[in-house]
Amino acid sequence: MRILNLIFFNFLFTSILLSQSIEEIKADHKKYFWGEGYGITLNRADQDALGMLINQISTNVKSDFSLLTKETIVNGKTNFDESFKSVINTYSNSTLKNTERIVISNEPKAVVFRYIERANVDKIFKERENKIIEFALMGNKSLKENEIAFALRYYYWSLTLLRSHPNGSTISLKDNQGKDNLLVSWLPHQINQIFENIAIGVDKTIEEDNLVQKTLKIYHKNKPVKNLDFSYWTGMDWSNIFSAKDGVGVVEFVKNKVLDQISIKVEYIFEGESAIDHELKDVMSKLEMIPFKNSYIKVDPNQKLILKELTQNNFSEDNIQLLTNNSTYQEKMSTIIKAIKIKDYQSVQHLFTPEGYQSFLSLLQYGKAKIIDDTKLNYITFGNQVMCRSLLIQFSFQNNSRTFLEDVVFIFDENKKISTLNFALSQQAYNDIANKDIWNEFTRLILINFLEQYKTAYALKNSNYLEQIFDDDALIIVGNVLKTKPLADSPYKENQLIKYNKVTKSQYIQNLKHSFASNEFINIRFEDNIVRKSGKGGEVYGIQIKQNYFSSNYGDSGYLFLLIDLNDKDKPVIHVRTWQPQKNPDGSIFGLENF
Repeated sequence: MRILNLIFFNFLFTSILLSQSIEEIKADHKKYFWGEGYGITLNRADQDALGMLINQISTNVKSDFSLLTKETIVNGKTNFDESFKSVINTYSNSTLKNTERIVISNEPKAVVFRYIERANVDKIFKERENKIIEFALMGNKSLKENEIAFALRYYYWSLTLLRSHPNGSTISLKDNQGKDNLLVSWLPHQINQIFENIAIGVDKTIEEDNLVQKTLKIYHKNKPVKNLDFSYWTGMDWSNIFSAKDGVGVVEFVKNKVLDQISIKVEYIFEGESAIDHELKDVMSKLEMIPFKNSYIKVDPNQKLILKELTQNNFSEDNIQLLTNNSTYQEKMSTIIKAIKIKDYQSVQHLFTPEGYQSFLSLLQYGKAKIIDDTKLNYITFGNQVMCRSLLIQFSFQNNSRTFLEDVVFIFDENKKISTLNFALSQQAYNDIANKDIWNEFTRLILINFLEQYKTAYALKNSNYLEQIFDDDALIIVGNVLKTKPLADSPYKENQLIKYNKVTKSQYIQNLKHSFASNEFINIRFEDNIVRKSGKGGEVYGIQIKQNYFSSNYGDSGYLFLLIDLNDKDKPVIHVRTWQPQKNPDGSIFGLENF
């Protein structure tokens, strides 16, 4: 009985203190925002409390949203209150969930109290400002590297978040000369400048059955774009999104629907990919999209635009020697190309090994496959094998509005049968290795082939292959970005910290299988290779490479490091794999010196 009395006394004492604390918070209007919610469940009560809290904050900051006010007036709307409510709720749906919470009463008559110091509200808005700046800087970096799709994406995302910020009209970014540029005008200018510097010309036209296919050259400031997403007017509707690669894009028309002009609409919103950031996705769903009329580009389908010549694959005797006596392989490839065009795959089964034929079918099933260019094939001796590079194929997907271009590599074994098919590296990634003449040609081809097999395994969701090439004790590290408190003298550059997590091989493969199962497609692009040979262990190499990752519900870019053992040319082994979303503060990434 004495113990029960003690428990009751403690409970009563705690309740009195809690009540005093809550009443003090409610009374101190200058220091706190608060909300009290009721519901059958704690979750319902919590949502009710958050709603009341956000209403208090809204009343306090509503007049600061001058950019949103101007936008609703320009668009001839009178529903600023509705737009403001939607935007302010994007804070409650994300950051404000981390406000202080007190459970006053449990279910079934739940009562929840939420509160936050007014000073901390400014910190919440500052976090979004930091993300606005971060996206703008990522846009700058992508533009510098001629990754036009990424540049447009990050600039537009930055502009979208800017519209949701109470200080949106005053946030600025310093340029290389130290000049402050107001993002509200600078971001639209950057986006429009990209559109104005895109040049598109027709390279060639092919008529096949009832279709007319036109291959496009796509340049930005006289350089082939590394990537660009676009759709085009078919005569009845806008097409799916097409992803240009290495300055090459494709449009198709029904013969009786060929227009006097090709109308291109460059993608810049990337609404689907905004899912990589829940806060951004929420804001996008609340605000109307900004139309950029310069994103529409007219192309004369009958006149070739004179541009700097784009070579699909830069082979020469200075990097990789071509096979000249290739008539046998040419004949086999001609037969295969014909079979792909008429979709009679079984007729060429005899030209493949059993494993090669399965790879062939898997690759064609990656997406609806269509040959775009078969005129630039090159044959290279690869040990006792022969590489055929590169058959340009277009892949589209039934349940997704994306279309990709990929160069496909066919590898003939010593019996002149195709044993392997791979998606080729980008032109830049290929050249980075092919031109490394301090190594012999065979070593360079081994490295190229390995990376292409690695890339293809992800695209075709071949978890068995990936499981085989990783050492059982492989060191696998994945980096994630964490937010930290900005420094006063550098509020945007030092507000991130990368946390590295080590996972086992089994965990990594399990995560891959889950990702493979949840995506209709996965597409990987490699850029900026740095390959170094280890000073010990024989044929052991460290590869630092920029990786751009796309899938049906996700997209990102980062830096990959692989430590691979090629002592057994037929059985490469990965001992170390690291991935980091951005370079280290000193501009470095993981490399041989770290392991």
